[in-house]
Amino acid sequence: MHTASIVLFLLYASAAAMGHTDANSADCAGICERESLTNGFFGLNEALENKGLEISLSATQVYQQDARGGLSTRNKSGRYEGSYDLELNADMQKLLGIEGGSVYMLTEGSWSNGISDNSVGSIFGVNGDAAGDEAIVVTQLWYQQWFGEETFAIRLGKIDLTGGFECHGCPVSFDGNRFANDETSQFLNNALINNPTIPFPDEGLGAILYWNPIDWWYASFGIADAQADRRETGFDTAFHGEDFYISMFETGITPQFESANGPLQGAYRIGVWYDPQSKERFESGNIKRDDTGFYVSLDQTLIKENNAEDDTQGLGAFARYGYADKSVNEIARFISGGMQYQGLFEDRDDDVIAVGIGYGKVSDDSDPSVDAETVYEVYYNIQITKWLYLTPDVQYIQNPAGAGNPGDAIVVGLRAQMSF
Repeated sequence: MHTASIVLFLLYASAAAMGHTDANSADCAGICERESLTNGFFGLNEALENKGLEISLSATQVYQQDARGGLSTRNKSGRYEGSYDLELNADMQKLLGIEGGSVYMLTEGSWSNGISDNSVGSIFGVNGDAAGDEAIVVTQLWYQQWFGEETFAIRLGKIDLTGGFECHGCPVSFDGNRFANDETSQFLNNALINNPTIPFPDEGLGAILYWNPIDWWYASFGIADAQADRRETGFDTAFHGEDFYISMFETGITPQFESANGPLQGAYRIGVWYDPQSKERFESGNIKRDDTGFYVSLDQTLIKENNAEDDTQGLGAFARYGYADKSVNEIARFISGGMQYQGLFEDRDDDVIAVGIGYGKVSDDSDPSVDAETVYEVYYNIQITKWLYLTPDVQYIQNPAGAGNPGDAIVVGLRAQMSF
């Protein structure tokens, strides 16, 4: 896929959405109202859905520029990056009569590492979507089974511990957050996607147990191969040589508070993690095993604009905290927070504007000369059509890598997210 062709297509799609092409208005309106550009692969999805299969394809394009500070504002390599996600969901009840069973597969591809390493020097990374040059990788492939009127579930296979389940419509299990959890539609900086004190492994073999006995409370336990490589099946690292498995436990509540325009949804999660891998202590060089830490992730709707139950317009806030042992972890303390507003401007009900701050304390044991890195990010996610979103994004990186040199950086960018 060539950069020029992508850019031209995005320009055409944006113009079509705004009604500035030579096509007649009826055709343009039809394209704009589609849920995806190809209208579900030209009707194929609708036919497959009756058989229990659903396929989706999306692409994310990001251009970022280090406008000031950091390591270099002149190095032009890696400033454009992109990725695609091809997803398959299979309902095993429709396919094989297995009630409560499902299969999920995610295939990903990407190009470029972005500008974090060679231009900004941020310890967090300014682009959570950047994954290097990978043509096609099956990053997730798992089977899930629900039991007891869908109050208990088991997920087995090649999994991603950062993407789990939903309780009351809120992402949970593990370190989920409604307002700061998705690099394709929300914040781009890694500090505002997941908690950097948690040693999430690559996607690999593992299992998650999820229990949701009542609407507003859940508990979950996950275990995954600590040495996983997302480019491999996972069997070699999981069952040969040193067998290390990271485990996590998370529980939380998802209450709703009454307001004039209906319930205000919240989610309050707390989790602990255990990493058995041998880690060298920064100061002494001795080996530490059985590393542990904990985290908190909160989000709460503060203002709801409309009384409709499924309407999400309004103001929301989020916060995270993380703790890790400073003798073996580079980021020992972390805190973040922010707010988002959906539908702030009239007739722009699906647009989202958000601001976030992330602060990571670099371990004194790692390097006494370093301090902390702070990230400020603002984005405005604009719905052009139902299948195309454009997002201007600005980040201010204070004290990159906590080192004081290079200087503070300003990163500007534009993201395009398309559903085919």
